[in-house]
Amino acid sequence: MASTAVKLARPQSAPAPALETYTIDKGHSEVTFQVRHLVTKVRGRFADFEGAVRIDPNAPDRSSVAISIDAASVDTDLADRDTHLKSPDFFDVAKYPRITFVSSRIEPKGGDRYDVTGTFTLRGVSKTITLPVQFLGFAKDPWDNERGGFELETKLDRKDYGMVFNAALDNGGLLLGDEVRIAINLETIRQKADAAA
Repeated sequence: MASTAVKLARPQSAPAPALETYTIDKGHSEVTFQVRHLVTKVRGRFADFEGAVRIDPNAPDRSSVAISIDAASVDTDLADRDTHLKSPDFFDVAKYPRITFVSSRIEPKGGDRYDVTGTFTLRGVSKTITLPVQFLGFAKDPWDNERGGFELETKLDRKDYGMVFNAALDNGGLLLGDEVRIAINLETIRQKADAAA
């Protein structure tokens, strides 16, 4: 009976495996946005950003992501407009130099889609938001680096973050829309220390 009891005893839980760290490859990634101006849409991008995705391939809910964007790297291909965007009317980059997102929860939604919830901070205002992320898969590049891809599209109201500047039009309406559409495409590269572990 003693030996039977030993066989039936529940084994201790194995420790969770270490997370794999994938850092953003900025040269193959982009952070873009668009907003209505009069009767069209103006598009822009941020040229400088960094971050990492920490991944447990067997338990995605253990994974996490953190991204930091240099607000002063905003680029809409028009120098005067970019200067205005950096001013207190919009990003106020002298006072709030970084735009950040730090995840707190990742929920699988089926297939390659995930809801990533976390704290988004823009212009000194922090809000909990959920981003719909699509995982694009893993691949190995010609230099034996492991890479992972992710993309998302979402929208926010710029007024929620203190960007209230606008101008009334003579025929009614306003110069700028409040809704900002954001698209982020990330190619990430696994850190060698993780790959060797």
